[in-house]
Amino acid sequence: MTTAPPRPRAARFATFMFFGLNGFAMGMWVVHIPNVERATGISHSTLGALLLVLGGAAFAGMQISGPLVDRLGHRRLVPAAGVLLGLALCGPGFANSWWTLGLTLILFGFGNGAIDVGMNSHAVVVERAYPRPIMAAFHAMWSIGGAFAAVIGAATLGAGVPTGVTLTCTGVLCVVLSLVSARFLMEPSDAPAAAASEPSPVARRRTPGRVVWLLGLLALALMLSEGVANDWAALHMEKVLGTSASTAALAYGAFAVAMTTGRFLTDRVAAWAGPAAIVRYGATLAAVGLTTAAAAPWVPLSLVGWALFGLGLSGGVPQLFTAAGNLDTRASGALMARVVGLGYVGLLAGPALIGGLTRWMPLNVTFAVPVVLCVLAAVFAGVLSPKPAPVEEPVG
Repeated sequence: MTTAPPRPRAARFATFMFFGLNGFAMGMWVVHIPNVERATGISHSTLGALLLVLGGAAFAGMQISGPLVDRLGHRRLVPAAGVLLGLALCGPGFANSWWTLGLTLILFGFGNGAIDVGMNSHAVVVERAYPRPIMAAFHAMWSIGGAFAAVIGAATLGAGVPTGVTLTCTGVLCVVLSLVSARFLMEPSDAPAAAASEPSPVARRRTPGRVVWLLGLLALALMLSEGVANDWAALHMEKVLGTSASTAALAYGAFAVAMTTGRFLTDRVAAWAGPAAIVRYGATLAAVGLTTAAAAPWVPLSLVGWALFGLGLSGGVPQLFTAAGNLDTRASGALMARVVGLGYVGLLAGPALIGGLTRWMPLNVTFAVPVVLCVLAAVFAGVLSPKPAPVEEPVG
C-alpha cells in the first residue's frame, strides 16, 4: 500500500484546514492584543490576569472535549469547536471593559482547547489510514497559519482597519470553513479495519493508564521548553547580548522557522527511525541548541543555537500525541486530552517560571531548566519504543 484511498485523503486535507485555521485564529488574536488592551482601557496586570483566564478556559475545554469526542464523534465535535472558536473571536474587537473582554476570552479559550484536542484526535484517526506517519505535518500547518496571521495582521493594522472588523472577518472564516469541512472528517470506524484494530506498540508495552501520564509529562517538558523560546528568545538576545530590538527578533524567527521546517521533515524521518528516536535525538539536539544559544558570546552563534533548539523540538510533541491517541482507540479523545492538557500547562508555565527565576539569576542561566527537561525527555523517550512480540514456544 503506497497511497491512501479517497476518503482518508479528503479527511487529511480537512485536518490540515482545521490546524491551519486554529493557528491563524490564535495568531490574529495575538497580534491584536495591544489594540484590545488600549480599547478596553485595562492595565497590563489586568490583561495578564485575563490571559490566565483564557489559558484556564482552554485547559477546561481540552478536558471536557476529550470524552465528548469519543462519545459524539469527530464530525460533530470538531466543527462545533471551530464554530465556537470563530464566534468567540469576534468578541474581543468589540469589548469595552475588563468583564466583557473576560467573557469573550473564556469562550475563546474553551473553543480553542476543544478544537485542539478534537483535531489532534482526528489526526490520529486519519494517520491510521496511511502507510506512513503524517502527524507532524499537521502541526507544521498550525505554524503556517500563525505566520499568515502575523503577515495579514500587520497589513490590516498598518492600513488602519478596525480591530473588530479584522477579528470578525477571521471569526466568520473559521465558522464557514469549519462547517464546510465537517463532511470530510472521519470516525475510527471509517479507518481500514487492519489499521483501526492494530494495537499501539506503546499499549502492548504498558497499561494505558500509566503510560498516558508518562507521555503527558514528556509533552509538558517539551512544550515548556517551547514556551520559553516563544517568550524569552528575543529578550535574551536584546538583554544578554545587547542587540537592537530588530536584531533580537531574529532569535525567535530562527527558532520558529527551524521548528516549522523540522515538522515538515519529521514524518519521513519518523517512518524510518521510529517515534522514540525522534523524541530522544530531537530532545538531545534541543538541549545542545539552547545551551549554545545561552552561552554564545556572539550573535550569529546564538542564532544557530536557537535554530537548533527549534529543530530539535519540532518533531517530539506530534509523536507523543499520536502515541496517546493510539493507546486505546475506544477512549482516544480522553487519553489525548490528558497529554495535550499537560503539554499546554507546560507551554503556559515555562515563560512564567523563567520570569520568576530571573529575580535570582541571569536570564541565560535560567535556561538551564528547559535544558535539563530536554535531557530528561531524551532519557525517558523509551516509553515510545514497542516491546517485541513474545516468541511462542513450539508444542511438543
